[in-house]
Amino acid sequence: MTERDNEFRAEAVSGGPEAAAAPNRVRLRDRDAELRSAEAAVDKLCREFAAGGTEIGELLTFSGRPGIGKTTLLHEVRRLAKLRPGATVLFARGGERQFNEPYHVLRQLLQPVLGSLKPGEFRQVMGTWEEVVGPAMGLKQPKQGARRLDPQGVRDGLDYVLTQLAPRRAPLVMIVDDLHWADLESLAWLSQFAVRARELPVLLVFAYRDDIADWPAESQDHHSAVTGLATRKHELSRLSLVAVTDMIRAELGDRAEDAFCYEFWNVVNGNPFEVVALLDQVRDQELDPVEENSHQLRELAVDATGMTLKSWLDRLGATTLRFAWAAAMLGTDIRQDLAARISTQSGEGARESIKALRKQRVLTQTPNGNLEFVHPLIASSIYNTMPEATRTGMHGVAAAEIENAGLGLLAASRHLVETFAGEGDDRTVRKLRRAAAEHLLIGAPEAAQRCLHRALAEPPDDLDRAEVLYELGCSALLTDPIATVNQLKLALDPEEGPLRASLRVDATFRLSEVLAHSGELRQAAVVCQEEAERTVSDPAGRLRLEAASFMWHAYRKSEEDGPARSARLGALCDSLSGRDAADRAVLAMRAWDLTLRGEPSAEALRYADDVLDNGRLPKGLGWTDNTWGFELPATLGLSYTYNDRIAQAERLFSDAIIQFEVAGWSGAHRGFAYFLMGLARFRRGLLAEAEDFLRRALRLSERIGPKLPLAWDAVGVLVDTLIARGRPREAWDLAIGFGFHPPYHATAMVLPDAASLYGKLLLAVDRPAGAAAALTEAGAQLDLRGWHNTVWAPWAGHLAIALAGDEPERARAYARRSVADAERFGTASAIGTALRLYAQIEDGQQAVELLERAVAHLGQSPAGYEHAVALVDLGAALRRVGRLEDAQEYLYQGIELAQHCAADGLVDRARRELANYGLRPNRLGDVREMLSQPEWDVARQAVRGVPPQRIAETLDLPLSLVNRRLAAVYRKAGSGPDGLAAALGLPPGQRDAAGADGLGPDGLRLDGDLPGGT
Repeated sequence: MTERDNEFRAEAVSGGPEAAAAPNRVRLRDRDAELRSAEAAVDKLCREFAAGGTEIGELLTFSGRPGIGKTTLLHEVRRLAKLRPGATVLFARGGERQFNEPYHVLRQLLQPVLGSLKPGEFRQVMGTWEEVVGPAMGLKQPKQGARRLDPQGVRDGLDYVLTQLAPRRAPLVMIVDDLHWADLESLAWLSQFAVRARELPVLLVFAYRDDIADWPAESQDHHSAVTGLATRKHELSRLSLVAVTDMIRAELGDRAEDAFCYEFWNVVNGNPFEVVALLDQVRDQELDPVEENSHQLRELAVDATGMTLKSWLDRLGATTLRFAWAAAMLGTDIRQDLAARISTQSGEGARESIKALRKQRVLTQTPNGNLEFVHPLIASSIYNTMPEATRTGMHGVAAAEIENAGLGLLAASRHLVETFAGEGDDRTVRKLRRAAAEHLLIGAPEAAQRCLHRALAEPPDDLDRAEVLYELGCSALLTDPIATVNQLKLALDPEEGPLRASLRVDATFRLSEVLAHSGELRQAAVVCQEEAERTVSDPAGRLRLEAASFMWHAYRKSEEDGPARSARLGALCDSLSGRDAADRAVLAMRAWDLTLRGEPSAEALRYADDVLDNGRLPKGLGWTDNTWGFELPATLGLSYTYNDRIAQAERLFSDAIIQFEVAGWSGAHRGFAYFLMGLARFRRGLLAEAEDFLRRALRLSERIGPKLPLAWDAVGVLVDTLIARGRPREAWDLAIGFGFHPPYHATAMVLPDAASLYGKLLLAVDRPAGAAAALTEAGAQLDLRGWHNTVWAPWAGHLAIALAGDEPERARAYARRSVADAERFGTASAIGTALRLYAQIEDGQQAVELLERAVAHLGQSPAGYEHAVALVDLGAALRRVGRLEDAQEYLYQGIELAQHCAADGLVDRARRELANYGLRPNRLGDVREMLSQPEWDVARQAVRGVPPQRIAETLDLPLSLVNRRLAAVYRKAGSGPDGLAAALGLPPGQRDAAGADGLGPDGLRLDGDLPGGT
């Protein structure tokens, strides 16, 4: 048998790449059902896409033990898919050695197709995610000064890119072999995308080992996820006795006896890889395939599959084995020149080694000219025979050669972390730190942490150790709060070495940030305050920490000295003389403090406006700024939200969403931005939009972890939104299902006040006694802190309603207090809402007067829903005192505004008020008030019978624009051309069906022949 014959036989069984390029050369044995399933999946994808289908994706999986033939089946799927006209086939393979190389699998899978797009199409496919997906996929370098990427942001960006790419390259078949060895970054996205792929013309095909013990510990959570998502799932069984006998006789001839074949089958347990390996041993030992030699098979099988260092040396020789070691280090898609340099062989020597390795069926050549192992089991066997000293030394050589070849530190770093530690090489430490920074720029924090842990083990110089710990803590900032806290505490520990003053300030702020996000707000505030007291030589750093301490105290659920803290913040604010970022941060905190305390709104807005620079966040205080984090601009936006400057708040929150998406921050950052926008929309009365944003925020929060502070915020405002939309039972079910009731979050304040929201919910589901208890407790807690903002926490007004039935005088006292606090605060929405709530406990003319004042105030505010409620309440109150005409007008206004707000329950209540007294449930609109002036201009011409083309000439407008305006006129008038005059109350003109010049309504001639006619 020739070398080529041997190589071909091994590849046909083990699935080397050339098997895919040689259809029908070797029949797959005992895999008919799996092949039929694969062919059916490919046929279904192509057939349904050709019929116009889009949501036709499936996941096809092949699982089994090592060597069972998974790779062979995948190459057959590739062959089948490539035969389909127009199909795009993408392929990648996980590698045991490349498990720690971020995005290794996805780069194999997507680089070829994305790199082949023309520039215009590339931009369309990438959209706004180019600066996120591009660097992660190795398609471009991160921009100068780029920020670290959130891994979830990269995954979201990949989702977007694939939803754009799939229809352009459909039908799309994406094949991944050895999924169990896929790097975590790729595996996390693939398991997530398997759900979304059902909505696209994509067939996913995965092969992996079925025993979870064969999966790295970090990947095991994804095993069950992938298995559960498969629509076509195949666990490959061992080959039958007949199939193995056929393989034996194809190799050794028909002289192989049945008894020998039976024992052979038992020894290899029907495993195709072991069949081939044992056949090689039988042939090399020139063992006759007869029954009396059967007892030798088991011993030969041990040699065939359990290759030791001595076995490989005997088989390959030292020089060739060293090349094989280098190849095993490189993993998959092995560059010959790199393997030669790592193994310190000349070009001629490397060629001889390759020739020997191919002859021994160890390596094979890929279509792109590189090398790969015939089977991953062979690569593992060779790598594991390396003596430890040799292995660490060769990894060091590999790191240097990869970097010298221009492949960069990212590729070299997986070898650097495998080198021997303990030498204290500063150059190695610097490289590892640079590699960590590059990993963070592509959204791979775990890889960055491996580099930094290895740098600490080197170890670094004593003067650098604390900085490495600081970098290690920051690397986990977006993904692992516990690790971040531990590492930053070590970095700040003087026993670990000195940390530069500026880094001490930043490390303290980062530590406080993570503590706050974990709900430890008191500890976060104390950490900042204590470090601020120690920071003497850096005034800006001290001010930064003081501002952060005030910020975390403000978001605590409760505090011991709220009024005293507010006084200290006011004194600090008065001492400021500049407008640096730290000064503006203090101003922002003061604006929020005054807002919560219910101090005059004008004063809070004065501080807030001083923070901005021409209406925008200044440099250093941006949403993605690393110095302050997103909490500070969020605090500023909240101040605007509760001071009736909602448009300004929405501009800030819109910027946040865009900037977080561009930066690839798709976790808590974007979730909080959605919450803030939902809150602003709720305050404006755009309830449907508010609900959408809040549900998005809640989904993102639940994806990150259970019951985070973000989830509490989102659920609270969503409950309020559902009540406003007329769905109190749904709001109740949401609150109870989530646990939105006392004692609320253990440490963090809910935005807005949770107890006030809960009391309002109890009122909405007709539980006044419970509402009274909850709201009384809320008021007591807020009074202790000196917080009297009636929009943030409308406890007093709702408590008045809860008490009105049993304690009317006490109810009036609370209602009057609410109005007084609102008037002190001074915003139109606060005063109007407080008056409206007060009116609910009064009746007759007094209720009317209160509501008339409420409507007047709310009509000057951006609070659309509150205005709509006040209008309906006033209409109902007027009806009760007999002023039906006035009642009808206010109810109609309330209905129109409530419809705009999507407040369906309010619309129904207003219509019932009208219907109960025989009034029309809807106003008959005057179409003349509905037309814009440009629409009137064309309408007057149309009534006189002027055709569209003449109107266009007269008014000097494009014909298309005239036709659009006429369409709007007919739609609003509820009439076509013939009844337009009557509908608009205009005298009819002399109309000619074709107009004076024979032109129809679209400007085409109606007389004579059609264009091109005869």
